[in-house]
Amino acid sequence: MKVTRLVISFASLPALALVGFILSAADDKTTDDKKSAAPRETISRPLSEREKKKKEEKLRKELETPYRKWLQEDVAYIITDEERTAFKRLQTDEEREQFIEQFWLRRDPTPDTVENEFKEEHYRRIQYANDHFASGIPGWKTDRGRIYIVFGPPDERDEHPSGGTYERPPEEGGGETTTYPFEDWRYRYIEGIGNDVNIEFVDPTMTGEYHMTMDPSEKDALTYVPGAGLTLMEQLGLSDKSARFNNTDGTHLGAPLGGPTAKMNEFDRLDQFTKLQKPPSIKFKDLEAQVNSRITFNVLPATARVDYFPVTDASVLTNITLQFKNKDLQFTSKEGVQKATVDIYGRITTMTRRVVQVFEDTVNVDSPTEMLQAYAQHQSIYQKTIPLAPSTYRLNIIAKDVTAGTVYNYEARIDVPRTDPDKLTSSTLVLADVIEKVPTKSIGAGQFVIGDSKVRPRVDETFKRDEKVGIYLKLYNFEGDEKTHKPNGEVEYELVKSGSGDKVFAFTEDLTKIQGASASSVTIEKLLPLKDLSPGQYTIKIKVTDKNRNQIVTPSAQFTVT
Repeated sequence: MKVTRLVISFASLPALALVGFILSAADDKTTDDKKSAAPRETISRPLSEREKKKKEEKLRKELETPYRKWLQEDVAYIITDEERTAFKRLQTDEEREQFIEQFWLRRDPTPDTVENEFKEEHYRRIQYANDHFASGIPGWKTDRGRIYIVFGPPDERDEHPSGGTYERPPEEGGGETTTYPFEDWRYRYIEGIGNDVNIEFVDPTMTGEYHMTMDPSEKDALTYVPGAGLTLMEQLGLSDKSARFNNTDGTHLGAPLGGPTAKMNEFDRLDQFTKLQKPPSIKFKDLEAQVNSRITFNVLPATARVDYFPVTDASVLTNITLQFKNKDLQFTSKEGVQKATVDIYGRITTMTRRVVQVFEDTVNVDSPTEMLQAYAQHQSIYQKTIPLAPSTYRLNIIAKDVTAGTVYNYEARIDVPRTDPDKLTSSTLVLADVIEKVPTKSIGAGQFVIGDSKVRPRVDETFKRDEKVGIYLKLYNFEGDEKTHKPNGEVEYELVKSGSGDKVFAFTEDLTKIQGASASSVTIEKLLPLKDLSPGQYTIKIKVTDKNRNQIVTPSAQFTVT
């Protein structure tokens, strides 16, 4: 496993020349330092009764949708209590769709194939239950339907659809009686329950609606008829039928021949009956298994982003970046140093769930004991660069604080862009807290390195007024001048304060003035001081024009100043 060490620097950010930037700054010099320095509230305020009722009503309305049917019908018997609770906490339909997709993936026995055999079999069982077990209610709602849906067809099935004459086995007292319609199902083995599982269903109302029972005497139609349906012991005068009603095991069985058997033990019957009501268990394999589940109880706060930098027409460098606040990590003292450790597992699959790439890293954050309080005010960042062919993928990331046991679970669809050599295109517009040139030996290697520059994204896109926001963008496929092979065009920059729409500054730059610009690639690297900006949200808009082809791209990004 590769070990990546994060080093947090307190040095000021290196400055690049701000070529041609003219700032028309607002006059508001008021800082928001007190606000940003305020301690974060870590304990949720209890909801009032009114707020609880309002939240419950909102949830009820949201679930009056196809998702309510999915929860209460489609998976009513196989969803765990934890999953049900987690599903009810989801706020948007997009989150619910992702949950449903992951719900089935968790149960797919072959996750790397297109087919989900578990899901297909589940819905086949529902259809079978509706076709064969319906009475006054749909078949899936009946006890037979539920058992069939959860555990599948029994290994043996003894049916008595009309009831009639029945010869009791010795453990039920022997003797002949008349029964209501009933069925006995036998499973050789059910995981979590055991071997030789026998389940009895009885229809005492003669309506076709069988219910599961743990009382073998319930099918006896002559139980309450004096002198009828006697057991062998009762026929021999060794017992009285009225004694059945003094049983303390929840049955009206007569005395068994040869003594009670283990399978008739009332506690074993109750235990089996209870286990049959529960959804089947799901087994996990630590972090990798959590890729298939969005349910996490101890949450590790983090922020993720994905950026794309085309290399060729068939390959795009995909930068996956995670950012943690140090105050959310748990440090422990080791050899005089405070250390936090985060294990990271990532997986990229195609939309048909074929695994394309898996990566694992252990990230260590070290702090001198005397500086731990200062370290807690900063952030740690991790990045993985993976070359991918243009396509659509599914990205799953699990990050676990080894000491605290808290987990960050991230899932996203990533659309790796396809470039057309005849069309002007751009990379992701990255807002960074560090942009600096790297030594020659480090070009193209290491975390945050793009070409000959180190570009460290500010993942949450939030900056303080005493910082600079770095602007990094790569442009591709200009039609060059026939003589100079230089691009012919311009870049327009515009900074707008969100909400008010006030334009803070606007500036235009000739592409030929940008160092290293060529027709194949132009790199924009700028540092924008924020000290003259008032707190709030801003949008940086960039408009790039290829005058030879009359083509335009307009990347933009938002950031917040505190």
